[in-house]
Amino acid sequence: MTYHDAALATLADPTRRLLMERLRAGPRPVGELARGLPMSRPAVSQHLKILKDARLVTDRAEGTRRVYQIDPAGLGAIRRWLDQFWDASLEAFKNEVEKQ
Repeated sequence: MTYHDAALATLADPTRRLLMERLRAGPRPVGELARGLPMSRPAVSQHLKILKDARLVTDRAEGTRRVYQIDPAGLGAIRRWLDQFWDASLEAFKNEVEKQ
């Protein structure tokens, strides 16, 4: 399985996508990320571990808490992979317009 396969499979889970959306605003501790979710904090931690294994988030210790944030390198790798499709589509569109 390639990195892109693993990252996209990881993001297929709606809970993990929600956690990524919550992290978009900036670093957050597990307790804050878990607030309002219909699951325990340990379950949220398991989802965060999967996101970390897929290199989509990083974490650091702050006292007794773990604080998570989006990993720009991992997210950037997915973006570069997706951009190749966008670039090819734009090039095809440009070629089609120039024919007219």
